[in-house]
Amino acid sequence: MTTEAEASASAGPRRTLKLAIAYDGTAYSGWQRQTNGPTIQAAIEEAFVPLLGAAPTVTGAGRTDTGVHALGQVASVRVDCVHAVSAIRRALNVRLPPDIRVLSVVDVAPEFHARFAAIGKTYRYRIVTAEVVSPFERWFVWHLPGPLRMEAMRKAAAHCCGTQDFAAFQAAHSSVTETVRTVTRVDLHLTGDGLIVEVHGDGFLRHMVRTMVGTLVDVGAGRRDPAAIPRLLRSGDRQQAGDTAPAAGLTLVSVDYPAGVDLPHGTR
Repeated sequence: MTTEAEASASAGPRRTLKLAIAYDGTAYSGWQRQTNGPTIQAAIEEAFVPLLGAAPTVTGAGRTDTGVHALGQVASVRVDCVHAVSAIRRALNVRLPPDIRVLSVVDVAPEFHARFAAIGKTYRYRIVTAEVVSPFERWFVWHLPGPLRMEAMRKAAAHCCGTQDFAAFQAAHSSVTETVRTVTRVDLHLTGDGLIVEVHGDGFLRHMVRTMVGTLVDVGAGRRDPAAIPRLLRSGDRQQAGDTAPAAGLTLVSVDYPAGVDLPHGTR
């Protein structure tokens, strides 16, 4: 418990911090704080309490869902303290569980907002098609034993690029009404035991990447023609798309920002 004297001693100028975060999302109900389970946001906010005397609001660039992982999540937080950023990073990691790590902490421009300033994100989805999946990797892949038609999947993936309405790939009953997004690339790469689907875009609807992957798997399994993807997207009908791929295979790889947007004043 932080005493009043300790909180006063740590008080300092108002600062905005940018955090780079990696986590194994298996045990969490996603990024966003909830009442029905542990979340990444809540864990990081609570880790700040001994430093600040209270939990601040930590805003993530993307609200990853239950079971989704991150290699390069970005968050912003406004704090009043004098601690060096290296000390803040050490203090947070001491208090966080081992499946969440703060990779870096830097001072940024006061108005920097991790979510609203982001201009792009890269997600990676991993599928294992080998007969057996390693027990050490089972929480990070979708295991689909058997061959998939890669060329057909690549043709289908090409139809998912560009600026278009992705309502058909949005989670059912979502409250989001603006469903047009720009997807700049959907790359498929073979691995030793399966494949990786990597998607980059300016933003994503809830379950959009996972539904896209589920639809591509339908194509790879021969259940859907690649040429049918444009018609599916034009329909805007979630029922016409494939199943939502399991959360375990999805990782937020990185978040893009305009050059200089996060630099402190006087250094731009």
